[in-house]
Amino acid sequence: MCSISSYYEKILATGEVKCIDEEIPFEIPNGWEWCRLGEISTYAQTKRKINASNADTQLWELDLEDIEKGGRLLNIKTVGERKAIGDKTVFNRGDILYSKLRPYLLKILVAPEGGICTPEIIPFTCYGNICKDYIVSFLKSPYVDDYINSTTFGVKMPRVSTETMTSLLVPLPPLSEQFRIDTRIKEFMPYIDEYGKAQDKLNKLNEELSNTIRKSILQEAIQGKLVPQIAEEGTAQELLEQIKTEKQKLVKEGKLKKSALSDSVIFRGDDNKYYEQVGKKCLDITEQIPFEIPSNWEWCRVRNVSNSYIGLTYKPTDIDKKGTIVLRSCNIRNGKLALDDIVRVSSSISEKLLIEENDIIICARNGSKRLIGKSALIRNLPEPMTFGAFMAICKTPIYEYMFAYLQSDLFFGQLRDVSNTTTINQLTQNKYNDFLIPIPPVKEQERIAFKISQLFQELR
Repeated sequence: MCSISSYYEKILATGEVKCIDEEIPFEIPNGWEWCRLGEISTYAQTKRKINASNADTQLWELDLEDIEKGGRLLNIKTVGERKAIGDKTVFNRGDILYSKLRPYLLKILVAPEGGICTPEIIPFTCYGNICKDYIVSFLKSPYVDDYINSTTFGVKMPRVSTETMTSLLVPLPPLSEQFRIDTRIKEFMPYIDEYGKAQDKLNKLNEELSNTIRKSILQEAIQGKLVPQIAEEGTAQELLEQIKTEKQKLVKEGKLKKSALSDSVIFRGDDNKYYEQVGKKCLDITEQIPFEIPSNWEWCRVRNVSNSYIGLTYKPTDIDKKGTIVLRSCNIRNGKLALDDIVRVSSSISEKLLIEENDIIICARNGSKRLIGKSALIRNLPEPMTFGAFMAICKTPIYEYMFAYLQSDLFFGQLRDVSNTTTINQLTQNKYNDFLIPIPPVKEQERIAFKISQLFQELR
């Protein structure tokens, strides 16, 4: 409910007066006024367009890549130097240049000279003698950043709409105060920039330290050093026998191919060497074993403890807004599912390609080698999902421990070894299934998973 001290806005075209208390973000000093950006500037008003092919080759041609995050101008290139093509927008010296594409990058500045620019940059000026640098500082403020980020459209390349910008409430001080504010900002900015650089450096060091500690925790976990061994918890050999029996049952029921059964057994001989029995062959694999493990643990191949599949191949015509979600590499973020950029398909999906809770999804193929092997444990499934052909799914009863292994240096070390033998950025199922994994008893796995969760929580 509005009161006498409330804020009102009069629509000049209709004469309507409405209360806008809910829009006012904060109180301002006496003598200041709230106004809309569209009222005090030429933002979004028709600007002169020109095709770059008709422009003077010596004219400045501004593109987004020329502006650094935060608004610093990196370089000035002419139309001729850039070999610019297509429609451009003309701007004048002193215009405010605002990037409507990915506005969170704060690519905003006052033009030092006239030129032409990409349509993604909106040139505008303010009426009267309003201090342009004050408006630029205002547009870079956290208030505006939050306001715009809550209204942008588009996921990969978000843009801010004209209506959003023209409706933006601007706290406008008296003219002389605008210039005093701008002067004070410029006095403090060098110190703020230095502080920002120092903070960025500290944040990077903290992140690197956190990542190093996480890797150390995971490595300790899979070497049997994170929690103590308890004799009463049995052995990993018992677990491997249980998994083998369950796989044989699934093969008999037709739910698993016979090829999924592994006859590989890794053991330590009387000579203290490691051997792998595969059928009738017995191979010395001592050099493959990266470290020692507790006596109640076992080394085995990944195929001994899991089943994995490559995902769904679909055509562009299969994409349907009402279809099933197809997970891709962009949906894995920091070990969790990120569903802010999804594709849905209406094609037929086999049962084995439907994701279940506690499945682990792995990026098996990607244009970027560094993304190969990233994974996410799917703890909650809000709706039916499948996964794309560049992804793999790992189904295992020891999913918590397996997920820890998939984030460890041991896993990524083996991944690097197989990646260096091919020019294709991929992890094939045969290679993945051949990876070595150290297996603890079930109860110890549970304690390991709890300890990892506890330690990771302390790192946040």
